[in-house]
Amino acid sequence: MKCRIGIMCATMLLASSFATGEDPAKTPAPPSKEELQKKFHETLNGVTLTGHFTSGKGDLASAKEEKYGIESVTKLPGDGDQWLFKVRIQYGEHDVTLPLPLRVVWAGDTPVITLDKFNVPGFGQFTARVMIFDGKYSGMWDGGNHGGMLFGKITKDEKGGKEAKKSQ
Repeated sequence: MKCRIGIMCATMLLASSFATGEDPAKTPAPPSKEELQKKFHETLNGVTLTGHFTSGKGDLASAKEEKYGIESVTKLPGDGDQWLFKVRIQYGEHDVTLPLPLRVVWAGDTPVITLDKFNVPGFGQFTARVMIFDGKYSGMWDGGNHGGMLFGKITKDEKGGKEAKKSQ
């Protein structure tokens, strides 16, 4: 029985490649690490991330608006995953621009900004995974006694992220 299912699946995959006229041998090579890093740099340099976040139970109906300004991102020297993000955070009575060394890992060709119990000066400790894809961002975050989801779009700024703010 399992053998028949396997044969049927293989046959369907083969038939679909013939039906679409695609030559499996002509599949484009995946982008190089350097190409992915260049695209990431271009995508997040001088941008505002505008969207929504949840806090607590993660109920989307209670999502609040948010904005994050990113003035620049720079790959730190070496073969590691560290990038320096220059971000502007406006939250409550805070209005600061901070350099944050953050880890960026790759899920195939998709960058994921990764924080693990990372101390953000003046704001506390955070753990997060934020995926960047096709002009949008999406992820999950935790601030110790609260956390949730976040999602939105990425837009280029004329002022390089200096006009963005995060609100709650």
